Amino acid sequence: MADKKLRNRILSKPVEMIDLEKSKSILALVEAYKNASIQARNIGKCVEVYENMLLDKDRPTVIMGLSGALIAGGLRKVIADMIKYGIVDVVVSTGAILYQDIYQARGYKHYMGSPDMDDTKLRDFYIDRIYDTLVDELKFEETDRYIGKITERLEPRGYSSREFLEFLAEEIKDENSILYNARKYGVPVFSPAINDSSIGIGLTIYYHKHRSKPHAFIHSIRDNYELTQIILKSKKTGAIYIGGGVPKNWINDAEVMASYVFNPDIQGHTYAFQITTATPVDGGLSGSTLHEAQSWGKISKKATKATAYVETTVALPLIVGAILEKGVWKGRPRLRFVWKGDLLEKIEKVN
Repeated sequence: MADKKLRNRILSKPVEMIDLEKSKSILALVEAYKNASIQARNIGKCVEVYENMLLDKDRPTVIMGLSGALIAGGLRKVIADMIKYGIVDVVVSTGAILYQDIYQARGYKHYMGSPDMDDTKLRDFYIDRIYDTLVDELKFEETDRYIGKITERLEPRGYSSREFLEFLAEEIKDENSILYNARKYGVPVFSPAINDSSIGIGLTIYYHKHRSKPHAFIHSIRDNYELTQIILKSKKTGAIYIGGGVPKNWINDAEVMASYVFNPDIQGHTYAFQITTATPVDGGLSGSTLHEAQSWGKISKKATKATAYVETTVALPLIVGAILEKGVWKGRPRLRFVWKGDLLEKIEKVN
């Protein structure tokens, strides 16, 4: 038999059974998860990484990537509260999530449906289905045209998605809105694939009307330049990946861009955790592991990291709920990003 002492060390930490009689809150349940197994333990590990990220004395800039049907899934206020409580500093999102935030801010709703509904009949009623959730396509079209119309107020020049989304946020009065809270608390929001959304449809309506004269447009490479400067001016960065897709890849690529353009000594994100149901076996980005990202220099070789393979509507409220309940956000200074055109002059800490 192999070394008995080594064997005993390997078998030194038993799995603890989750005791629901003692777990009377989100935090208590997630703390119990840490000593359980499978994805429960991984949710516990994500909370640990997040807590370390928020308590780090070097005040890392926390960048969160959002993809998936998060608004349809009921997570709008969870994300807005992450901004409100200062536990995320920069947001990178698909256009669809931000569009549906605007859709709800205009008083429109998502409705309960079923994945077994007759989609051909739904089409007859101009009702769109997102798995088991329904939206009103007539209100979508109205919102698309609204975006195209208010874009006419902008002077004709190129805008980063951050600038354009801040402009859209000026019209929002809904305190549960992601964009409303981002503008209120000075959190930059980027959407590097904004064309691939109903915001893009609204901008296409605007473009069709104004294409023969000078007009406003989204300058996508300016997005790259702006996020890269955030990386450069941050002592450390932490990344939160909700799903995969463009937001995940773009947050990772920002580290490479910062290294190539500004400072070759940049070593990648210091902290990272992701919530995903994608697997790495097809070689795609959404399922790629944080270990794989280390080979690219996107995640630091010494990074604290974790992954939970859990559907987001289940995992994110548990993780955020535990963090808010534990109060690790209290006393953490917010960041103020001082922009002059496409230049980030400085990042200031504010209380």
